[in-house]
Amino acid sequence: MNRRELLKAAAALPMVQVALSNSAHADAWPSHTVTMIVPFPAGGQADLAARPVAQSLERILGKSVVVDNRAGGAGGSIGNAAAARAEPDGYTLLMTLSSLAVLPEADRLFDRPPLYEVSQFAPVARVLADPTLLAVPASAPWKTLQDFVDDAKKRPGQIPYGSSGPYGTLHVAMEMFAASAGIKLLHIPFRGAGPALNALMSGTVQALASAPGTLKQQVDDGKMRVLANWGAERIASFPDLPTFRELGYKDVEFYIWAGLFAQSALPAPIMTRLREAMAQAVKSPEVTKTFETAGSPVAYMDAPEFTKFMTEDSARLIAAVKKIGKVE
Repeated sequence: MNRRELLKAAAALPMVQVALSNSAHADAWPSHTVTMIVPFPAGGQADLAARPVAQSLERILGKSVVVDNRAGGAGGSIGNAAAARAEPDGYTLLMTLSSLAVLPEADRLFDRPPLYEVSQFAPVARVLADPTLLAVPASAPWKTLQDFVDDAKKRPGQIPYGSSGPYGTLHVAMEMFAASAGIKLLHIPFRGAGPALNALMSGTVQALASAPGTLKQQVDDGKMRVLANWGAERIASFPDLPTFRELGYKDVEFYIWAGLFAQSALPAPIMTRLREAMAQAVKSPEVTKTFETAGSPVAYMDAPEFTKFMTEDSARLIAAVKKIGKVE
């Protein structure tokens, strides 16, 4: 071997070592407990998605998968940021919502440095995707959406609604509707959808945008009433519930999806193994039954399709946030 060939071989050695190291890590992964961060308290859509999937992944991977509700407020930003900062080794994952892309843009609206950037994440799989529903207490006087709008116009800024935090999914959905209807509501942010749902049940707030899976039991038990569906079409779990579009609000459409993410620097072999495990997990009878019972059927997408879907959905949501502007 001449000197030039020797230098070329020496230069290529680190890349070979990295490739071998990545392969070894993938073969060994997971060797211990995997943490799945949910950036909200228990009871919301992300938590609903995480727990059955984590149990299924445990069986597939042979290691514990622990759900960590990192509920620090800020609409999910704190938990999202914790996952973004974690080592890209496959041991810290993130189950989060469509607000992932919205929250950094909201920070920029207020000239605040974002706690994370979407580019720090790699989509693994979409798990759920549901239209949001407008819920009110069963004791509320409004029987229809028109009743609600008429009352809000008489009492601007007086009907309180809950959300999972400023610029989170539930906040953006309600402000989108309010802007279209020409009404002003009173925004009461909570540290997640679970606490917001509890506030609706206790009467602290009078309205809430939420996913079907977190509302169905309460509606079936007669504790809540739903007035409209943000989706383009009616859904099987609430077949008699009209959409906002049916009711004349043509530009009011919003979906709350939950998906699994890893860090963008995750080695490709581990990502491949994780995608394969997720494809099995969401198709397991236990997972599909749990979600269907909750009225939120599996809406699985593998990483390439999920990435495309998220890019298009995020662009629409960011545009909505910019239209909403600065609100507290």
